[in-house]
Amino acid sequence: MAEKSYIVKVEEGKAASDGKPSIGPVYRSCFAENGFPAPVPGMESCWDIFCMSVEKYPNNPMLGRRQIVNGKAGKYVWQTYKEVYDIVIKVGNSIRSCGVEEGGKCGIYGANCPEWIMSMEACNAHGLYCVPLYDTLGAGAVEFIICHAEVSIAFVEEKKINELFKTFPNSTQYLRTIVSFGKVTLEQKAEAEKYDLAIYDWEEFLQLGENKQFDLPVKKKSDICTIMYTSGTTGDPKGVLISNDSIVALIAGVKSLLEHVNEQLTTKDIYISYLPLAHIFDRVIEELFISHGASIGFWRGDVKLLVEDIGELKPSIFCAVPRVLDRIYSGLLQKISGGGLLKKTLFDVAYSYKFYNMRNGYEHGEASPICDKVVFSKVKQGLGGNVRLILSGAAPLSAHVEEFLRVVACCHVLQGYGLTESCAGTFVSLPNELSMLGTVGPPVPNVDVRLESVPEMGYDALASTPRGEICIKGSTLFSGYYKREDLTKEVLIDGWFHTGDVGEWQPNGSMKIIDRKKNIFKLSQGEYVAVENLENIYGLVSDIDSIWIYGNSFESFLVAVVNPNKQALERWADDNGVSGDFDSICQNPMAKEYILGQLTKIGKEKKLKGFEFIKAIHLDPVPFDMERDLLTPTYKKKRPQLLKYYQSVIDNMYKRANKPNA
Repeated sequence: MAEKSYIVKVEEGKAASDGKPSIGPVYRSCFAENGFPAPVPGMESCWDIFCMSVEKYPNNPMLGRRQIVNGKAGKYVWQTYKEVYDIVIKVGNSIRSCGVEEGGKCGIYGANCPEWIMSMEACNAHGLYCVPLYDTLGAGAVEFIICHAEVSIAFVEEKKINELFKTFPNSTQYLRTIVSFGKVTLEQKAEAEKYDLAIYDWEEFLQLGENKQFDLPVKKKSDICTIMYTSGTTGDPKGVLISNDSIVALIAGVKSLLEHVNEQLTTKDIYISYLPLAHIFDRVIEELFISHGASIGFWRGDVKLLVEDIGELKPSIFCAVPRVLDRIYSGLLQKISGGGLLKKTLFDVAYSYKFYNMRNGYEHGEASPICDKVVFSKVKQGLGGNVRLILSGAAPLSAHVEEFLRVVACCHVLQGYGLTESCAGTFVSLPNELSMLGTVGPPVPNVDVRLESVPEMGYDALASTPRGEICIKGSTLFSGYYKREDLTKEVLIDGWFHTGDVGEWQPNGSMKIIDRKKNIFKLSQGEYVAVENLENIYGLVSDIDSIWIYGNSFESFLVAVVNPNKQALERWADDNGVSGDFDSICQNPMAKEYILGQLTKIGKEKKLKGFEFIKAIHLDPVPFDMERDLLTPTYKKKRPQLLKYYQSVIDNMYKRANKPNA
């Protein structure tokens, strides 16, 4: 029997012409065969999403945080939709009383918390651009974003205020008001006053708008609601303009998808908010929950306490990045190994039996209810006991981790794919479809997708197994890069967004990500690395002749193969009492440590970001050459061939570096 396909063709492909690459057929989700789902009537903007839920579910718990009593975290305490709405109105009036008008830019800086959402909703209410600020892009990123977006008011987590001060004096050209989510010290007040800035604690700020009433502007679908800055490829972060329409269209598509697979959200669903709201993945998931009148509980901002927060909150939906799921997987394996031979054998038998049934078409809940109850229930309890859906995004999830969790977590484990530019959700795998393991599933029912051939890499969109650059079209797409029309034109061509990722259509209509069009890759924490740029920087070290840097989406750090300079390394060996010929010096751990130290030094000098530092190296005395097919005739590195040649070396470096205390 032919495998069912979850996509339908809406347009034929085109052969290569006029020097342009061939283009594959246009496909969309089979759930959108008769057209994309229409947004809810009257839902034109993010503000409408919130208001409609306040109207329908005023007394539903909306935002929760753990009560801290005598330094100990207790139960979750909730604010209802109506209570949150009342505070949001006050926040909005206070913002406007600071002179911020419609179209103004409002920064939000800090870990997820109820005040984050309230500040965001106040922006939605008054037609302000919500601009998340975050520092994982390096110390200068917050300053760059404030100046580039011309942020005039910033809401800041209490412990981030001093970080914000580091952006002075440059940012004070635009920044006029700072609002703490908590308290403000006298020293902080004095520091702000030096630059003629107003600074308020949360309660103080809410009183600013007392007895003032500002009319809410009429919002249009095309209005920008947020500028999300991404690490992009090289140079400065790019400001991705996201409109109301993008988020509203995405919610309509995800709602339709969940209904088709019988996993629709209800008011009883609970979400644990810990992935950064500064990223599009978490932002749209929280908007989705708000649109259903469901509940959002916040973590305490400490990864070591996350499992405890999950145990108390008992969420029904758990979103994660692969690094979090990798940790859960490793932790479970350790527990199984440490539980003794009998328990391990019982686990292995139960796993094999359930997985066998799942492969033969059983849904995960029916594959082995006894194994679930006797063996796997502890895993379920570890995630609070109520999780029915785990969604992984931001980077690829290893197939073995995905398979393991699908069997033992007693819930659906789905992998998704999207970019800030596509408003996160673009592809997502489907429940109980084991054939989608290792893929990101079919398109969400609000986008059209096609592949474009990449002849220079040997990818053909019209081949029997279609491969090519993934291109996306639909209302969820971004409106351009802020103040960077040149970059917008590069990636948005005739309405099609060129992702730069290379995909392969599977027979069932799911997409498998297989490559990156340019020499840019994503690490497991979701950060992009522009490898050529880094090689140019590290190439400034005089003790090396050449360097090839490698990283992938399953690892959080970079490794490299280095051709050291023979004279420089032999001179170092003489000075440090290291004997032997050049080949044996290259094998010496002290030599590796020395070269790695030199690379780290230049990285610090050039102010590289943390994830751009190299963690492990291999010294090869034989220079990269054409004889081994590692270089082109013009001495450009052949990256796929380098990876193939050094694969075992790379594997060993990651293995050693990933060992505890390595």
